Amino acid sequence: MPGAVIVAGASGIVGGAVTRHAAASGREVIGLSRRPPRGAQAGRHISVDLTDAAECRAKLGPLEGVSHLVYAALFEKPDLGAGWLEADQIATNLLMLRNVLDALEGAGLQHVTLLQGAKAYGVHLGQIPVPAREDAPRHLHPNFYWEQEDLLRARQQAGGWRWTVLRPQVVLGFAEGSAMNMVAAIGTYAAISRARGLPLVYPGRGHRVTEATDVRLLARAIAWAGESPAAADQIFNVTNGDVLVWQNLWPVVARVFGMEVGLPHPMPLATVMPGHEASWAALVRQHGLAPTTLAGLIGSSWQFADFAFSRTHSAASLLSTIKIRQAGFADCIDTAESLAWELRDLQRRRILPP
Repeated sequence: MPGAVIVAGASGIVGGAVTRHAAASGREVIGLSRRPPRGAQAGRHISVDLTDAAECRAKLGPLEGVSHLVYAALFEKPDLGAGWLEADQIATNLLMLRNVLDALEGAGLQHVTLLQGAKAYGVHLGQIPVPAREDAPRHLHPNFYWEQEDLLRARQQAGGWRWTVLRPQVVLGFAEGSAMNMVAAIGTYAAISRARGLPLVYPGRGHRVTEATDVRLLARAIAWAGESPAAADQIFNVTNGDVLVWQNLWPVVARVFGMEVGLPHPMPLATVMPGHEASWAALVRQHGLAPTTLAGLIGSSWQFADFAFSRTHSAASLLSTIKIRQAGFADCIDTAESLAWELRDLQRRRILPP
């Protein structure tokens, strides 16, 4: 009989969705993060600094009957792209996972799910194989994914549990202040453009073909991985099931906000958008939105949006999802519908203006 699900990184995009999905499925859920998720919480929350081994042992060590760990916690540096290659970022992410595993040694774990992504194939450095497959050899460049994955493999025999690694692309969902919050970046960019009387202009360059992963679909894949024998000790790519060119989704965004689409005009959002803090504050007041600053809402996500929209060192980043479908998880969702739903959900929640 499955026990409780622990979700590390419960205040993040993936962690929040996993927590909500598990709770809706009737599972006991315990979320871990330094700050509690904003708004109504699903399940129980433990505020804990995962970089502090003693605090992890004190707060997590007494837990029993925990059968599943979903590890979605992530440490990112302020300079997002540069941080992906830096030794202290890698060491911190490894430390956090080690501290959680150490603290849960006596909790009764049966399965651990670990989140990676397309950086496993070097998408942040250049053109990756098309499509990228899970059996691709590791790159020479440093990556905290390898350190965490090797730790899982080393701990598995003594722990007596199974593991699954999932690799999504550009996760569409929301968490305040997330470093890779694409929906919030697109939505606030559109809302501020509209408030200034401007059409919706695509700010990127090129026509790179890529994919996205709706966080609701990813949460279902995580739940499947935790129970399916076919997912034990396996790595799977997981995406929505279609492909996209970001510029071609701009009419979808424009319809959500009732805007016209203008001519593309490349611009670095990380440089341009922080200067619109006053415009965002006016929108918050005008529409009675959740009291957030633009910087607090977006975090480092302007950098992430620039990375997605304007990097020219690759023509396509596509992940094969044959393996996960053959293993039994075949869910899919149209990415245009996914993006529209996520934006409208933030409007319903009064995080974005209607």
